[in-house]
Amino acid sequence: MWRALVAELAKFGVVGAVAYVVDVGLFNLLRYGPGEVLGEKPLTAKIIAAVVATVVAWVGNRQWTFADRRMTSKTREFIAYAIVNVAGMGVAVASLWVSHYVLGFTSPFADNLSANVIGVGLGTIVRYLGYRLLVFRGEPVPAGKAGVSSAPRP
Repeated sequence: MWRALVAELAKFGVVGAVAYVVDVGLFNLLRYGPGEVLGEKPLTAKIIAAVVATVVAWVGNRQWTFADRRMTSKTREFIAYAIVNVAGMGVAVASLWVSHYVLGFTSPFADNLSANVIGVGLGTIVRYLGYRLLVFRGEPVPAGKAGVSSAPRP
């Protein structure tokens, strides 16, 4: 049991790391890259970056991390995944909002620390628990058996 949980957490971490690079890279590209497309709109930049990273993470988690626990309905699974990610993204955006607009920390370092370290860190906890409890909640498929779990639809 512990070995399976550690393996699952490791896979979740790898997928999360790839999604994190997409999230942070796109956020900084939109805010500070050529033309500073969203230079004065940190929340919009964070939301766009998080949405793109969410799609990357869904593919990785569905196909690898939780491949043995998928729902029978791909549509319902994606909707549940989106809801959990909105909650996780809300944590990161709220962290950025408090830092940038309430506390007045507006430097690139402060925005990145609040959105991409504190916010993403807390959001990751929300996401993992949400994925385990709400999204990928099918019964594990024994090793060597292909296919989707036969868990009831939510």
